[in-house]
Amino acid sequence: MRHLALILALLPLPAPAQQDSRLHALQTGDASRGWEAVGRLDMQGVGFCTATLIAPDRVLTAAHCLFDRTTGARLPENRLEFLAGFRTGRAEAIRGVTRAAIWPAFDFAAGADLSNVSEDIAVLELDRPVRTTAIQPFRVGELPAGSGAAVAVVSYGRGRAEAPSIQETCHVLDQRRDGVSVFSCQIDFGSSGSPVFAVEGGEVRIVSLISARAENGERPLSLGMRLAGRVQALEAALDQGVSGLNAPGPQGARSSARFVRP
Repeated sequence: MRHLALILALLPLPAPAQQDSRLHALQTGDASRGWEAVGRLDMQGVGFCTATLIAPDRVLTAAHCLFDRTTGARLPENRLEFLAGFRTGRAEAIRGVTRAAIWPAFDFAAGADLSNVSEDIAVLELDRPVRTTAIQPFRVGELPAGSGAAVAVVSYGRGRAEAPSIQETCHVLDQRRDGVSVFSCQIDFGSSGSPVFAVEGGEVRIVSLISARAENGERPLSLGMRLAGRVQALEAALDQGVSGLNAPGPQGARSSARFVRP
């Protein structure tokens, strides 16, 4: 999870039209039912992020979750593991990762710059499909949620690594021209890659991913991006045998914290 304390400090952002709900843990099977496709993405020796199943053999997460924050190096796929519906030490399914496609404009060396937040997208291919009626992949929305719209976030995070938490109602504060989405949702270290959900056509779909947290004075904010057709493009790249797409240029380490150790 990346943190922007300054960039948004002077931006005038509207208050949510309705009050946000509180973040609460999905600690029981009944509470977590329907959200099992959201899981913890473990990076061995580095930390964890949040990721979501979007097809039986594909998960969606933030691109910066695939890098070692200390060295700036890409993590090899054999150090990545997806734990679907992970809760209190057990997962509905555990899968390794064989390939990853990263949006080409993403540059890990650029850190948490706003221009990089909008490109922070990756699709991972699992070593085996997840085929169980208990886990239904989420579809990606065709349109971003508009300013003022209510959204929901399911995430893991610091102090809550053993079970996902849900904020059933938070809000879109702004859809910036640079492609960055600004939310009022509560997130923390480890929440990178968390899906932002909205109802589209009567169906709950992913409309953004959490990339970073920011502050507007004392007000915490979370930042994501408009997905548009980029997830489909990354899936197509994997279908065509393309793996490990990266932006050109250096991928050096940055000092800002991105992960939290489980």
